[in-house]
Amino acid sequence: MPGSNLPSTISITKDDKHLPVVTIIDQTLLPNETKLLHLTAVADVCEAIKSLRIRGAPAIGCAAAAGVAMAAWRDETTSDAAFIAHLDDAIEYLAATRPTAVNLFWALERMKGIVHGSPGQSRFGRAQALLREAEAIIADDLARCHMIGRYGQRLIKPDSQVLTHCNAGALATAGYGTALGVIRAAHQAGHIRLVWVDETRPLLQGARLTAWELQQEGIPCRVITDSMAASVMGDRMVDAVVVGADRITANGDVANKIGTYGLAVLAAYHKVPFYVAAPVSTIDYALTSGAEIPIEQRAAHEITHLGGHSDLPIVPVGVETYNPAFDVTPARFVTAIVTDRGTARAPFQQSLAAFAE
Repeated sequence: MPGSNLPSTISITKDDKHLPVVTIIDQTLLPNETKLLHLTAVADVCEAIKSLRIRGAPAIGCAAAAGVAMAAWRDETTSDAAFIAHLDDAIEYLAATRPTAVNLFWALERMKGIVHGSPGQSRFGRAQALLREAEAIIADDLARCHMIGRYGQRLIKPDSQVLTHCNAGALATAGYGTALGVIRAAHQAGHIRLVWVDETRPLLQGARLTAWELQQEGIPCRVITDSMAASVMGDRMVDAVVVGADRITANGDVANKIGTYGLAVLAAYHKVPFYVAAPVSTIDYALTSGAEIPIEQRAAHEITHLGGHSDLPIVPVGVETYNPAFDVTPARFVTAIVTDRGTARAPFQQSLAAFAE
């Protein structure tokens, strides 16, 4: 993975006909198997996003952009109008995959600007421009992650024990990570004693993915169940909480993986700083508060079957479930938001506005 010792989460490769292929790691198989998937159709990219084969707000945006570029090169329509319609359909299809992560829509808007931005441009020229834009989005995300790491590591004191939730690492981005980017940079500075890794029910992204990343890079970590976070904070074994974000509103409210809100409340009670790490592209300035963020509801089997994969249910058959993929942490519980343009603190309405692109 760029910026780490791991293979790339998302890249654009070429097949034997020199046509673009979206290549990703199948994250549903980690940590037991590292398998690359080579996607050659927009439907395949959409399925990979919906099924969490690729996940994490920045990585989803990168994958969607790559999917649009691939669609342009593989299009077989015979007229320019049909070509544009085909790309618009691809963008609409990709936009419908997951509703909460704003990076998806940010990346697709960039691609849509290329599709419609140069009237009279040849199909080949437009396809080339789309490929360059997708590659730029991927490279841009990696650069943003490194900047987040540089700003964020300044907040982590020497000999710190840091707790993180879900996976906001290289697997969730183009490489290096947001929350794990901060942790990586702090570890390189010699400031990390231990990383507490919430398992992150129901799909165990912390236990499966974050612990795997940290182990690959030799960063000391321990996995705990989500219900243990209060105990380790109460025993003064957590010096900071660092999480990622899927959408941040103009007032500093933060949507992230379900369970993040509870951690923020615990951190406030135990007087532990609670840091959010995300690129500026994750900030949705059009939304005034977290109440406006659409929250994705996912399938019952993710709760009823451990990790979403086991054939043996852990919930009695017929019992109903409620499975929101994200929750919203109010800004009052956030100590600081670390972005690629600097660190924002309350009042977030003003500090985040200064980072507007």
